[in-house]
Amino acid sequence: MDDLVELERDLTAAVAAAADLEALERLRVAALGKKGTLTERMKTLGALDPDTRKAVGARLNAAKDALADAIAARRTALAEVALEAKLAAERIDVTLAPHPAQAGRIHPVSQVIDEITEIFADMGFAVAEGPDIEEDFYNFTALNMPPEHPARQMHDTFYLPARADGTQMVLRTHTSPVQIRTMLAGPPPHRVICPGRTFRLDSDQTHTPMFHQVEALVIDRAIHMGHLKGAIEHFARTFFEVPRVTMRFRPSYFPFTEPSAEVDIGCDRSGGTIRIGEGSDWLEIMGCGMVHPNVLRACNLDPDEWQGFAFGMGIDRIAMLKYGAPDLRAFFASDLRWLRHYGFSCLDVPTLAQGLSR
Repeated sequence: MDDLVELERDLTAAVAAAADLEALERLRVAALGKKGTLTERMKTLGALDPDTRKAVGARLNAAKDALADAIAARRTALAEVALEAKLAAERIDVTLAPHPAQAGRIHPVSQVIDEITEIFADMGFAVAEGPDIEEDFYNFTALNMPPEHPARQMHDTFYLPARADGTQMVLRTHTSPVQIRTMLAGPPPHRVICPGRTFRLDSDQTHTPMFHQVEALVIDRAIHMGHLKGAIEHFARTFFEVPRVTMRFRPSYFPFTEPSAEVDIGCDRSGGTIRIGEGSDWLEIMGCGMVHPNVLRACNLDPDEWQGFAFGMGIDRIAMLKYGAPDLRAFFASDLRWLRHYGFSCLDVPTLAQGLSR
């Protein structure tokens, strides 16, 4: 028993003297592992008489428990020391000028929003914004979506907890509510684009629960589909920086526009890349249409006097298309390596005079 007391004292002292986590782990294995010192002692109990076996076994178990507690306490202390050392080593003085290799980059989504804004500002559009958390009226009702519309279902929409009156607010599923707020805020004419975050229950290589959208709205007298087609063609040609772009408008359905259409642009998919303005393939880029009379009435406008058009597209998707990013999920992964590759310098300010993506 005396040698067991001495062994326990030596092992406890060794634990206290362990300089790092690796040394502590080696000590734990040497003492408590399958072939550890105390484990081997436990294997000798079978050769002792019952009374001695009981006493020595209890003493060995107590020694193992005490040593395990000492190791756990030392591990916690060493982990805290290691963390403090790591934090001290990685400390950054944010008041210093960044090293060129550590310089920040503009996210492609931010860059593309600036490009879109530059294009539409040149056409006389203003930028309008609205809240991410929306009332049902702005997100659905005023946009001519009946109560049973599939877009209202919980499998598509993030609903907030019900309020005292039973109504629920939503994370906006599109930026169209900004169009409604714009029309209700003042009299026409209106000419705005509405960029911002939107939210839907979807996630795969080309969909994320949070994504970015931009919509355009024009309300004036005597507006027709020719104006809509001209604006979209000018945008596509300028954004993709090609001299000409072939377009087709396929009839579609949206509750807030009538007539409605999906817009495809001509492209070439050969060679594993997509080249806009070439080839005989087609690529869908947006939905559009003339503002539905019911939407105008919901905004207190007379559809016999005022007409308009609207179109919308995913900012993340056209950024993927223009700059060759293969997976939408990487846009939100906070991977600095990805951002250094696809990001932009703070001096890469998009201008029509010098080129959007110089």
